[in-house]
Amino acid sequence: MRLASLVFGSLLCCFVASPLPAQLASGQADPLARGGASAQACSATEASCAEAAAKIIPQVMGPSPLEGNLRRLTDEIGGRVSGSPEMAKAVDWAVAAFRAEGVTVHTEKYQLAHSWSEGETRLEILDGMEKFPVRLVAAGWSPAVPNGPIEANVIYVGAGAEEDFARAGASVKGSILLVSSKIGTTWADLFDEYAIPPAVIARAVKGGAAAILWMGARERLLLYRHTNVGDGQVDVIPQAVVAREDAMHLARAAEANGGKLRVRFAMPNKIGGPVEQMNVVGEIRGREKPDEAVILGAHLDSWELGTGALDNGCNAALVIEAARAIKATGLVPRRTIRFILFSGEEQGMVGSWQYVQAHRAEMDKIRGVIVFDDGTGRTPGFSLSGRGDIRDAVTEILRPLASWDVNNHTLDGDIGTDNWDFLLDGVPTMVANQVEANYLPNYHAASDTFDKVDIREVKANTVIAAVLAWGVADREQPLGKRYARAEIEKQLKDTGLDEQMKKQGMWDVWVNGSHGRKD
Repeated sequence: MRLASLVFGSLLCCFVASPLPAQLASGQADPLARGGASAQACSATEASCAEAAAKIIPQVMGPSPLEGNLRRLTDEIGGRVSGSPEMAKAVDWAVAAFRAEGVTVHTEKYQLAHSWSEGETRLEILDGMEKFPVRLVAAGWSPAVPNGPIEANVIYVGAGAEEDFARAGASVKGSILLVSSKIGTTWADLFDEYAIPPAVIARAVKGGAAAILWMGARERLLLYRHTNVGDGQVDVIPQAVVAREDAMHLARAAEANGGKLRVRFAMPNKIGGPVEQMNVVGEIRGREKPDEAVILGAHLDSWELGTGALDNGCNAALVIEAARAIKATGLVPRRTIRFILFSGEEQGMVGSWQYVQAHRAEMDKIRGVIVFDDGTGRTPGFSLSGRGDIRDAVTEILRPLASWDVNNHTLDGDIGTDNWDFLLDGVPTMVANQVEANYLPNYHAASDTFDKVDIREVKANTVIAAVLAWGVADREQPLGKRYARAEIEKQLKDTGLDEQMKKQGMWDVWVNGSHGRKD
């Protein structure tokens, strides 16, 4: 019985047969049913990748420690906020998992500006309507409400646009602002969850508001957590996320009560720091050019309302499994492959930024960075962030898996995960363009738990990740050059990433040189 696809390679041709279990389960046809596998002449890179894939696939798609590793991370350690004891346990988990497979591993330390945890957040209605319990959680890295609970009016300011603040006028001062949202169902909606708040926060601070309540973008009382700062610093105003249905109830009550509603608000968040954090780095040394490297990465930290299974435990386990599978083949690539689990991602990709800072002298020899960060959805291709010069090479590397429909690469950009600082330093990056699957409904939420994980898809994605990392490491020529600052500037403009960075308050760090290549 076949456990997975079989990929055979030689110096002259690639011979591919691929009834992938997850694809068959979704109703896609088995290529063998059409008369057998396809054969074609292929390059030395394709032959190398086909040989690697033929050995990687049975390692991953057959019995493996991946599922058990992920269960221990999520069910036993749980949510892993950077700076927390659980995050320290997750680092130990990762180091042990790499070592168990004979993969060389070490940790690299950096300082996160603050540790953070939520106190007992409460909102009590004082007058103006029949009282009801309001379910809410603090926004990540929000300051505490100063001096204990405060009593203030809740003012509904719609979406928080300039005209909404103009209508509220002087009543903003000293009030708690309730800001509406739409239900998040698409990647564009998720982008808006990060792009919209900075301007609203700036208006609230300018108007002298006491705090902000964000209407939840998930239905059915599902609570989740974000941070609206991108550098590990504490935010400038207390903020909380209110369960959507409760927030809508509050908005109706405020409108019925002349536009305001008196409440008592307590949010005693606990803030410490600076705190030492670690990135975990596994490594398979290259046989010819060990000083050159490709990075396969994911972030190990998570929020803690759930257990961080989709974001991003499944892909942390994927990185370890890819290292195990490549190591088990006995094949040694031309260049080094580094398998990095970053911390501090949820606080603004702090861990990967610190990694780039610490390794800036060797950025000329980082040949590519591959990142997985979108749950367990199938991977039909990679976002190349405007690097059209590497698209043919990525397609060539993955051609032995072409019947898995993996070569639909896009030139759009991504600044929301750990590729960002590598991109700003001119390194080619490849972010998995995963199908949404069940990622968005559970994003950062209490429902992000182990039972949501599709293990078959994680295994398929692991094969894709391992073959791509192998191919970038083993091909004769580098994947693509490192861009100079002027080329990066054009790349940001061509992809629209410059405008995204401006909306999310991330542009100044590029302009002032605290992030990104300087020459």
